[in-house]
Amino acid sequence: MKIKIAPSILASDFAKAGETVEKLEKCGADYVHCDVMDGNFVPPITFGHQMVANIRPHTKLPLDCHLMVLHPETHFEEFKKAGADYVTIHYEACKNNLIENLQKIKSLGMKCGAVINPDTPVEKIFDCVPLADMLLIMSVFPGYGGQKFIEETLPRLEKLRSFCVKNGYPDKEIEVDGGITESNIDSVLSAGANVIVAGSTVFRAADMAKTIGRLRG
Repeated sequence: MKIKIAPSILASDFAKAGETVEKLEKCGADYVHCDVMDGNFVPPITFGHQMVANIRPHTKLPLDCHLMVLHPETHFEEFKKAGADYVTIHYEACKNNLIENLQKIKSLGMKCGAVINPDTPVEKIFDCVPLADMLLIMSVFPGYGGQKFIEETLPRLEKLRSFCVKNGYPDKEIEVDGGITESNIDSVLSAGANVIVAGSTVFRAADMAKTIGRLRG
């Protein structure tokens, strides 16, 4: 299974967003991870669909838009217009209509993903496996960049990958987000993740291309 690296532009200089995604493409990134926060679901406010629209002309990489917002369904059409390729939404934000919202995302022609926080049982997204293009396990609590990786994430990744394999989805994309470094990447990959979100680790690197290569294990 191919290991994919999705640097999070949350850790970048927003004033240079266009240049940033151009550089990420040249340095070998697979996705651009866009952390969208509304100040309600999580404390910070980051950016919305307009930022996605602004960076879209600067890269051919898929834009992986992680919506950390309340009522995510109210934003799907705007992200489609902005050029998003993936829209991932939290179980915690739409417990009663997660499947319905994933279907809405796909009906708009985008790929969809289901996300869970570190304190949500991984079993909560098992029923999303057939439908979702991506499953994202948070390895920190969403909100602020630069947090330390939560070690309990590893058995959660193993459990999710095992479920996917046993149920006929061995190549399902499983993404992990938060606190990923060159020192813990091997454990994360061994546990079953294949899409790696990294913010500070990539953007603070002396050589972004080398760091992205190392994160592939």
